[in-house]
Amino acid sequence: MESADIDAPVVTDNPASSRYELHVGTELAGFVTYLLRQHDTVISLLHTEIEPAFQGAHLATHLARFSLDDARKRGLAVLPFCPYITSWIKKHPEYADLVPQGQRADFGL
Repeated sequence: MESADIDAPVVTDNPASSRYELHVGTELAGFVTYLLRQHDTVISLLHTEIEPAFQGAHLATHLARFSLDDARKRGLAVLPFCPYITSWIKKHPEYADLVPQGQRADFGL
């Protein structure tokens, strides 16, 4: 699917399901699951998934950016257990400060 062929993606937080959800039109196109820890001061980003019909449309970057921007806005430390989120942070080092300094090496940052 070409990115020009899809509606603008919208990412929202679904705390009842502990995930950020990406919708294109009315369809769920992908999500990032998370776990809030330590009295809601740390968010562990666990898994990113894009539905097969939306693969190749570069939508995972919307999920990564939204989840990290939301963590920053909420003052949460980030533990990027999801390999995609870790690799995204490596490409966008302006987000590395969200990972506690003492744990950055654990994620190869």
